[in-house]
Amino acid sequence: MTRKVSRRLEELQKKVEERPYEPLEALNLLKETATAKFPESAEAHMRLGIDPKYTDQQLRTTVSLPKGTGQVVRVAVIARGEKVNEATVAGADLAGSEELIEDIQKGMMDFDLLIATPDMMPQVAKLGRLLGPRGLMPSPKGGTVTFDLGPAIAEFKAGKLEFRADKTGIVHVLFGKAAFPADDLLANLKALQETVDRNRPSGAKGRYWRSVYISSTMGPSIEVDINALRDLKIGDAA
Repeated sequence: MTRKVSRRLEELQKKVEERPYEPLEALNLLKETATAKFPESAEAHMRLGIDPKYTDQQLRTTVSLPKGTGQVVRVAVIARGEKVNEATVAGADLAGSEELIEDIQKGMMDFDLLIATPDMMPQVAKLGRLLGPRGLMPSPKGGTVTFDLGPAIAEFKAGKLEFRADKTGIVHVLFGKAAFPADDLLANLKALQETVDRNRPSGAKGRYWRSVYISSTMGPSIEVDINALRDLKIGDAA
């Protein structure tokens, strides 16, 4: 059954041509088509030439967005002893040990990101079925399993994001708010592209980048010229 497109989205889709746009042109169009009655996010959808069912073709990493995410990130930390206090002092919204694990098991999910110290991971593992589907399971690769709590909390609060390719090889990630200046969105999108390139899986063969589309939360998809984005110099995105 085809999804019914709202009249608002139908009108907005008429503004988007079926062609790859220069990055800045695409971002200006994203801002123009963000007309919902709430502050919309800017989303990137990157199709890569990988098959994540093979371990050497998986992509899971973090990016530090230079202009931030525009979102308030609620950080929870599972640690032990003095590390719980350290996490609280560093700005964690929730911090605890076994009792926090129990609360999460009972359905408490009042956080956007979960950090755990390595010594707590055997107990955190039992939360896998709850946290895994939500993308909240701490992982060393994602920078969310660490004893270095202060810097980790600060980085994630400031705009560091963890992302991964889904099972079809597409990366879906927020890279700011539609209300950001277009140049700020460009700096974030460029940082995202460079991170995806830098973390190219060893098993990725042939053409790595297939397509990049951006949109606001409720707006139409806009194709970005990936070669133009990759050729962009950091100075141009400043």
